[in-house]
Amino acid sequence: MTSDLAKILPGVATLFGLPGFTDPLGVADHLTGARKVALLLLDGMGWHNVPADPERTPTFHAILTGELGAARPISTGFPSTTATSIVSLCTGAMAGDHGILGYTLNVPDTDRVLVHTRWADDPDPPIWQPVPSILDALRAAGVAVTIVNRPDLATSGLTQVTTGRRGYVMAPDTDALAEGMIAALQREQRSLTYGYYSGMDSAAHLHGNSSPQWWQAAQTADRLVQRLVEGLPADAALVITADHGQLDIPPHRRIDIDAEPDLSEGLRVVAGEARVRYLHTRPGASTDVRDRWTAKLGTRAQVLLRDEAVAQGLFGPVRDEHRARIGDVVAICNDDWALVATKREPAAESSLVGMHGGMTAVESQIPLITIAGNDAAS
Repeated sequence: MTSDLAKILPGVATLFGLPGFTDPLGVADHLTGARKVALLLLDGMGWHNVPADPERTPTFHAILTGELGAARPISTGFPSTTATSIVSLCTGAMAGDHGILGYTLNVPDTDRVLVHTRWADDPDPPIWQPVPSILDALRAAGVAVTIVNRPDLATSGLTQVTTGRRGYVMAPDTDALAEGMIAALQREQRSLTYGYYSGMDSAAHLHGNSSPQWWQAAQTADRLVQRLVEGLPADAALVITADHGQLDIPPHRRIDIDAEPDLSEGLRVVAGEARVRYLHTRPGASTDVRDRWTAKLGTRAQVLLRDEAVAQGLFGPVRDEHRARIGDVVAICNDDWALVATKREPAAESSLVGMHGGMTAVESQIPLITIAGNDAAS
């Protein structure tokens, strides 16, 4: 499985003339003449989740109808989850290479499950994720890099191995996010400004896509994009993308691993998330677990041994030191099924309405939107 998301920043790097990078998506073609690029990641706004209501979200409507900029669907890669995707975006690498192979992972040779969105400094970030950030390459080439993001993410392990902490501007709300990004774009020198908004993702998780709370977050995102468009200098461009889409999971499509003896038998550690599970088995039990899960789940999930999943190229080439992070058995939910774990994980995880991580188009297709400063002024 490929990751178009991992090809965005290499394309931007070619715009700035950095050697050793290519632009297979043709990103630079849409940014011709730009000396400054703003990159906005809208967490959870998959291609099929882009709000296109002309009254409530007029900016997104204008984008999707071709009135403003250019938009097309691209792939996020597998698994379709925030930690994996943001690392792929910032490094240009797929999961098997950078090692952030899921929302949660079993730390090899332990029973610990690492939650990447709460990761601080253990495991040591540059060892756990060894691929250099493209943003560091831009900095080294003299491009001014500004990160405008939430204060609580400033010192996280994910920040350290993705955007880095240099040039970090605290943005506790969307007004501060817009103001920080626009201020960075006013600089005279070549620059890249990165911003992140998570409101749509949080609303979908807690309340579902198209809920009133989700529409409120979507309207906030629409206003944010409009402010950025209005603030674009003529020699700047705005690139908008996402890390994954969101799929609402009905209550009757949730299978509880911990309530099904056929599923829980032989398991040592369960990681991943409800749409894609990494099952670390007791010694010698992996084939039996795979066979039982296949028989129990049928068409509701694809169940593979680790070597089968790697051979299918789901993660791209996998480094030897990263293989053990993948479960002995991998279960990928089909359609709108989910594999919750009510005893092994907090209750909030099992009760989420919107979920992601799997391979459906809703989860794995994301937008690539480009708006040049001249387009915004016309």
